[in-house]
Amino acid sequence: VQTIAELATRPQNIETLQNAGKLGLGLGRDLDKSFPTVPQTTALALGRLANYNDDLAEAVVKGDILPQLVYSLTEQNRFYKKAAAFVLRAVAKHSPALAQAVVDCGALDALVICLEEFDPGVKEAAAWALGYIARHNAHLSQAVVDAGAVPLLVLCIQEPEVALKRIAASALSDIAKHSPELAQTVVDTGAIAHLAQMILNPDAKLKRQVFSALSQISKHSVDLAEMVVEAEIFPAVLACLRDPDEYVRKNVTTLMREITKHTPELSLMIVNAGGVAAVIDYLGDSRGNVRLPGIMMLGYVAAHSENLAMAVIVSKGVPQLAICLSEEPEEHIKAATAWAFGQIGRHTPEHARAVSTANVLPKLLALYMNTDSSEDLQVKAKKALKSILQKCTYLPALEPLLYEAPSNILKHVVCQFSKVLPHDSKARRLFVTSGGLKKVQEIKADPGSALQEYINSINNCYPEEIVRYYSPGYSETLLARVEKYQPV
Repeated sequence: VQTIAELATRPQNIETLQNAGKLGLGLGRDLDKSFPTVPQTTALALGRLANYNDDLAEAVVKGDILPQLVYSLTEQNRFYKKAAAFVLRAVAKHSPALAQAVVDCGALDALVICLEEFDPGVKEAAAWALGYIARHNAHLSQAVVDAGAVPLLVLCIQEPEVALKRIAASALSDIAKHSPELAQTVVDTGAIAHLAQMILNPDAKLKRQVFSALSQISKHSVDLAEMVVEAEIFPAVLACLRDPDEYVRKNVTTLMREITKHTPELSLMIVNAGGVAAVIDYLGDSRGNVRLPGIMMLGYVAAHSENLAMAVIVSKGVPQLAICLSEEPEEHIKAATAWAFGQIGRHTPEHARAVSTANVLPKLLALYMNTDSSEDLQVKAKKALKSILQKCTYLPALEPLLYEAPSNILKHVVCQFSKVLPHDSKARRLFVTSGGLKKVQEIKADPGSALQEYINSINNCYPEEIVRYYSPGYSETLLARVEKYQPV
């Protein structure tokens, strides 16, 4: 058994062991020996095997080993309890069905009793197993809650051992994530205040779990997000946006995203704490997937109101998002960035100008027209483009689109020209010299369509002969007149 336990620490040996048929009942028979060191080693071997893949975990379940493990959780010494909780965790981690098998054999009550043990290692092993059961779905999570785990997990995060704090915070996060009701259960035990006290703890892995748990609580409703904010974690958490640990930074940004998405008031509170500027700096210092929550947070803030969108613009959010759009190869990050631009630019002409002067419109158009772009990216790029175009009156940014946009986008571009040109003589002159008027005459629009009406409105801003002069075929008409002309 000792040999199997040691061999099982290396993945390359697992299949050999599986084939050797040593798993399952052979080890299971060993469990009820009265000598405590054998079962402990046996349990370790089982745990390592079950941890490796779901087939081996299934074998542990089918071998009727779980009831023996649960029985020994209440009876045996602390080393054994740790090993038994490890097996339960290793089985439960793979799928909801395997976790349910662990629940069905009565493991929850035994694990919850272990949370009250004196030994921190036993508490940690039990909390870990409970978290792995709860993480799968709301039903399993509710079973963990009903067994009475939450108040004891909240006590565990107050213990001095950092490892225990980490696992307990992680388990609370796994319970809270599924539904507002489950998150409320966690909140009702006073978890927020205890989590909030640890936001500046020097241990990076603990901070990851703390911010994860606060995010999973905040995301469900305005009330829950307000309770997290009322724990006075701002502006202190902003310091963690410069934490050396990438996941601490990501989880803080995710927490801010989950809070800002709910209401303008919550967003304003984070803006006033300096949150927007801090997240924009964070985007500048990060690369890849960790940028995603920051990009979305800026989009949520900007979506609420003109003033909040202006706060993102004033903090130099637009050029930073433009860099993300250019640098990030992943389509879901590009899609989120396109969405954020739409939320910033859709409010007023001033907002649209801020986005369009960063040369974002051609990039959005290219993403929309690229046949390799995913459907989600195309939809988000198109929607953002339209919402910015409908407010944009800054013509130099619109003009390049006249040459490249397909007709469904082109009509929005031409519409903006038809709104601005009648009232701006300087723009009318520039529109002629830059070749814009000539381009408009080349657009083939269906008679009576909205696009044709916009073109007519533009043409009505100019003398008839100018419009004729720039219409396709005008030079041929002139040449024909030359040929027909009879000199006197």
